[in-house]
Amino acid sequence: MQDSNEVNEEIEKADRKLAQMMDEIQKYYVGDREIISKIIASLLASGHVLLEDNPGIGKTFVAKLISTILGIQYKRIQFTPDLLPSDILGTKVYRPAKGEFELVKGPIFCNLLLADEINRAPPKTQSALLEAMEERQVTIEGETIPLPKPFIVIATQNPIEFEGTYPLPEAQMDRFMIRLSFGYPPDDTQILKRRIAWTNDDPSAGAMKIFSPDSLMEIQKLVENSVTVDDKLISYISSFGGIRKDPRVLAGPSPRGLISLMRLARAMALLDSRDFVIPDDVKLLAKECLSHRIVLKPDQVMEDIPSSKIIDDFMKKEPVPK
Repeated sequence: MQDSNEVNEEIEKADRKLAQMMDEIQKYYVGDREIISKIIASLLASGHVLLEDNPGIGKTFVAKLISTILGIQYKRIQFTPDLLPSDILGTKVYRPAKGEFELVKGPIFCNLLLADEINRAPPKTQSALLEAMEERQVTIEGETIPLPKPFIVIATQNPIEFEGTYPLPEAQMDRFMIRLSFGYPPDDTQILKRRIAWTNDDPSAGAMKIFSPDSLMEIQKLVENSVTVDDKLISYISSFGGIRKDPRVLAGPSPRGLISLMRLARAMALLDSRDFVIPDDVKLLAKECLSHRIVLKPDQVMEDIPSSKIIDDFMKKEPVPK
């Protein structure tokens, strides 16, 4: 068993590399540093990310940039209405020369999968990701095959376009650890100045490789094994289940959602050079972690009340542990 000094040294070493990663991302991406820290926290907690924003904000660019810096294998799938599950997972092809079927793996066999415009594919195709996202494995014609480690999905969708799209079902939404929106930058000047210095529109390949698959998994284990959560904070996180009793809510956060909030809070603590979670970690991440897991009653939807307001109202009245 490691002593506290060894753990602290590991946390300090990990935090230096993570700070270096944040700085490297912001050499290329102009935007809110806090949003980037939340994406990284989700990756450290082995969670999947849903980026929901308008076109041209930089969702795809950030995913490619992160994969380069992490030194992990990256693949992109453009989701379209005619996309089939086998286009994602792969299939078995008969080889007459060998007299047997050969497995041809799909693009899902990678470390970081970018599911671009995921809501453009029909539900049958979207559901091909369910087993992969939860169990890190896929089943192709009765054969179960584990996915490479680590395995992370970053999906994007456009919230303002409805024609030709298929809303993600609740089961799929619940598998995303966090849902984020970049928003428009406060000033486009810096983006334009940086573009002049680039040789093309996508300079992500030139970013510094800071991690490897193994070093990323080491930090994921550090989050899981070395960041503590006080019993009072566990009770506080558990109290978010009370949102299910809100009269405006049809379905509230699932147990998976509360576990995700705890894992995210531990990862955020590590990003802040701590081996323990504080209430601010939970409050910082609650809306992005839980709002997409809340289904409002029809009258609330008609009044255009966002699910994030339900979480805001809950946090205002729920006592925070000292």
